[in-house]
Order: sequence, then structure tokens, then C-alpha cells
Amino acid sequence: MEFQELLKKRRAIRDFMDKQVPLEVVKAVLQDSSLAPTASNGQPCKFIIVQDKKMIKKLSDESKKNLLADCELNPESPLNNYKAALADESFNAFYNAPCLVLVVGPKHIWSLDIDCSLTVSYLMLSAADRGLGTCWIALGANIRDRKMLEEISLPEDCRIVAPIILGYPANIPEASERHAPEILKIL
Repeated sequence: MEFQELLKKRRAIRDFMDKQVPLEVVKAVLQDSSLAPTASNGQPCKFIIVQDKKMIKKLSDESKKNLLADCELNPESPLNNYKAALADESFNAFYNAPCLVLVVGPKHIWSLDIDCSLTVSYLMLSAADRGLGTCWIALGANIRDRKMLEEISLPEDCRIVAPIILGYPANIPEASERHAPEILKIL
């Protein structure tokens, strides 16, 4: 596939076939993601792969509970736009995806968000090249229960940066309209 085609093919997918992604494929996608640039070539990103649907739902419920509590503490929060969905017991923040990849890293790394974002970009392009769909689910990063964090083996010195759902798309939405780059000035 040509690179320009790949860029256009990568979409945010929230509707997946009920088909598991082979672990070898997930590992290959993660291997590709390790080619992403990181600050000082620090390569701080680590991965937790969750393929158990019950655990994915459990993580969704934990994150939703915490986000709802945050909404109560801050009525002005933009999260209140999601309050109805978060309160809906049947809503799975991870859209019932067959695989969840938590991209995590050490809390003390100043460039962690940037490094993980670059890594996730490579992950998403690699997945799309293999016919897989992905979506970054920011609503799923709010796992705070220490026992649950231990259950998924998140080291205490790390935090979740990017929960990425991964699977075979049941439906691929059309690309939304994109505007031309806004160039503020050429010097």
C-alpha cells in the first residue's frame, strides 16, 4: 500500500468484528511502533495487552466511575458532555473491542506524552496497514484502583498515557472533511 493511501485509510474505528487479533499480529504492530522517534531516543513506552473481554469491560467500568466522580467535583468540566454515556451501564468505553493496548511509561519522563503520541501514531499506521482498526480512547485512561492496576501489572512508577483499542473493523467510516493546513507565516 502506498503511504498516501495508508494515511487516508487510517480511521478511528469504534465498531469491530467479533474476532480476536492474533497475539503475533499485535506484537508485530508494537514492534513497528518501536521505530517511532522519542526524545533523546529514550524509548520510554511500555505496553500492556488486554485481550480478555471481561477485563476490558472491568477497566471500562473503573474508568467511567472515576470520570463520573471527576464530573461531580468539577461541574464545569468538559467531561460533563459525556456524563450520560458514562452513567450508562451498557456503555463500554472501549466499544467492545477484542483487544486493548495500554501505552504506558514512567511518570517522571518529561516528554512521555509526546513520546507516547508518536509511538501511537506508528502503532495506528502499522495496524491500518495490516487491515486492523484502532482508536485512542482517552476516556479509558482513568484507572485508579490500585488492585486493578496491579492486576494489569502497571508498575507503580508508570502511568497510562494512551488506551488504544485494536481489532478488525466491522465498519470503516468515511474520512471527515479536512481543511488545508493553516500557515500563519512564511519567513
